Amino acid sequence: MLIVVLLGAFIGLLVGGPLGLLIGGGLGYWLAARLRRSMLGRLAASQEQFLESTFAIMGCLCKADGQVTEDELEASRRLWDRLRLNETQRAKARADFTRGKAADFDLEAELARVRQIVGTQPALRQVFLQVQLAAIAADGRLHPAEHEMLMRVVRGLGCSEAEIAQVEAMLRGAAEAPDATGTSLADAYRVLGVEEDASDAELKRAYRRLMSQNHPDKLAAKGLPESMREVAQQRTSEIGNAYERIRKARAA
Repeated sequence: MLIVVLLGAFIGLLVGGPLGLLIGGGLGYWLAARLRRSMLGRLAASQEQFLESTFAIMGCLCKADGQVTEDELEASRRLWDRLRLNETQRAKARADFTRGKAADFDLEAELARVRQIVGTQPALRQVFLQVQLAAIAADGRLHPAEHEMLMRVVRGLGCSEAEIAQVEAMLRGAAEAPDATGTSLADAYRVLGVEEDASDAELKRAYRRLMSQNHPDKLAAKGLPESMREVAQQRTSEIGNAYERIRKARAA
């Protein structure tokens, strides 16, 4: 925004001398303030829409098998706690969840709204899908109808084939018992999105790229609600743990 003020002052100086510099600088400051308010307003609207769509699509996914289990409802309530939603926000989240469960819910239209926010940002899509996966996996079962609906969501968000394969792998991993070391080596490679025969240099590049893309501050500037910062931080923690898991396995 400083460049707008300086540009206004420079033009004012050229046109009206020292007095023009003051007037141009003042006009530049006014314009910069308006632009900033406009940008902040659009960002706030995007963040609000992101939350609304998160809970609406969650309701749609949980109802895909014909019923919403108590475990799935509890998972949504835990998410409200995790996001530190106040009573007003919780009421809105419940309303959106209920809206998503309705028989006439327009999933495609809701996905279109999410696409406008996430754009081509894979990190934002991953946070969104991570929340959805946690909800439908809460009851320890994945009904075929839920799987089919999730794939509609994944494709509706414009995910690449690689991202779709990663979601499929995450679904398979949810059904497997964790080993003694926690995250399996195969899962670690899936988290980083690289093949097991990738070189150390390729592995490090993938790790650094993902850490940069998933930085909470960057995601917030692109539409991630501040209340979801903890979810984004968990994502960066998973990326770091996956990288360390692979690095230690290769060192051994």
